[in-house]
Amino acid sequence: MAKISLTVNGRAVTANVDPRTLLVQFLREQLRLTGSHVGCDTSQCGACVVHLDGKAVKSCTTLAVMADGHEVVTIEGLAPNGAALHPMQQAFYEHHGLQCGYCTPGMIMTAVDLVQRKGHELSEQTIRDELEGNLCRCTGYQNIVMAIAAGAKAMAPRGAA
Repeated sequence: MAKISLTVNGRAVTANVDPRTLLVQFLREQLRLTGSHVGCDTSQCGACVVHLDGKAVKSCTTLAVMADGHEVVTIEGLAPNGAALHPMQQAFYEHHGLQCGYCTPGMIMTAVDLVQRKGHELSEQTIRDELEGNLCRCTGYQNIVMAIAAGAKAMAPRGAA
């Protein structure tokens, strides 16, 4: 067993894990944070995306021991300061950027990372290109793209053009 200490959604966590434990397994099974989903086990679908030190990673191919000493944010911890929803989550709700919802947490976590890397004004092509590692089997992506564009604008600081 390996002892790990990390911060998950702003909370310090220490646990003993088998060194082969995937981060998604640790989050879902030990911490009961079930928002990150396992869709493929091969990092193809993106349903398991979380933020590790502020960057999107696929938690189905990241070992829990790799998160030792780092900060993890899951979909459950995304909303700031106790708000009901993060602006990107609100945009997905308002623009119906989901159907079954299985891929939605990973889509939202990827979208937030995209905005942090590329800014608040995103073209449709940029959004579509950046979603290459996230699969949705229910939608035609149009509402997802609209939701991400709206969420990116909503994430801009007040008064920003």
